[in-house]
Amino acid sequence: MAADLVLYQFSRLKVQDGNVRHFLSLYGPDKLPTGRRQRMLMNSFVFCIEGWDDDERELHCIPEVRRFYSAFHEAWPYWLYFCNLDTDTLRMMTMCCLPTVTAIQVDGSPNVRVDYDPTELLRFLARDFVHMNAMCDRGGMRESDIEARTRSLFEYFNLPYRAG
Repeated sequence: MAADLVLYQFSRLKVQDGNVRHFLSLYGPDKLPTGRRQRMLMNSFVFCIEGWDDDERELHCIPEVRRFYSAFHEAWPYWLYFCNLDTDTLRMMTMCCLPTVTAIQVDGSPNVRVDYDPTELLRFLARDFVHMNAMCDRGGMRESDIEARTRSLFEYFNLPYRAG
């Protein structure tokens, strides 16, 4: 049984100040449950920020947002475990943390294509799997469940997956 989604919204002021204290007071590693209750939180967090709705730039192109998500990730590197994969939120947050990201507006399309260096993404993910695995251990997850989450993450980021 999966937990309900946890939607956490950061205000523009918190983003500009790099303030994640309230979030950490609720979900810092020392506040998280263990075992089954923690396993139920996997894939349940969705993050958003407010205050840039009228900004025409993509969020991953806004310097304040990029700085914020990098600082947030530094303070709470458990995104791969907790973030919901049914939305684009994790992808956008990750793009904010990559050193080089380019947004390209395609003529006649309302969507923006995001280009990035795949090796930067792989380096980011490789570092984060350490934190994800620590949360998996803390939750007492079976190896097959950890592999399933890993496969889901590779698919989410459109990366080839090879078990083993």
